Amino acid sequence: MPLDQSFVGRTYPPTDPYEVGREKIREFAEAVGDPNPAYTDPEAAKALGHADVVAPPTFVFSITFKAAGQVVQDPQLGLDYSRVVHGDQKFAYRRPVRAGDRLTVTSTIEAIKSLAGNDVIDIRGEVHDASGEHVVTAWTKLVARAAEED
Repeated sequence: MPLDQSFVGRTYPPTDPYEVGREKIREFAEAVGDPNPAYTDPEAAKALGHADVVAPPTFVFSITFKAAGQVVQDPQLGLDYSRVVHGDQKFAYRRPVRAGDRLTVTSTIEAIKSLAGNDVIDIRGEVHDASGEHVVTAWTKLVARAAEED
């Protein structure tokens, strides 16, 4: 059964704040194999005009994808997560994510489509810091594969 189109535009409450730590940034940079010193060395980051180390561009995925869980787990939406695959991801930054940021994410369903029996849902995550400044917008596309017929 296709997902209900009336969910398009639904916004979920902001997440609890996530405090970005230097060690998490370092671990993430190592995991993705990015040796940029601005991710691990405060002095290198300061030389580039940052107050502290900054996170690689895809770092924010870890918190926006978790926030999208509010959408995925909404029982009224009826999404079968066991059939979901990650379809696409993109980001639009206002400024880099920095160590010490306390970030919240507000998720909104932007689109729901049915293609060849598959449900495609687009979720926009607006990321703000503790002062309310917009840091980045992340778009996540999830595809719920059609159930296999017997």
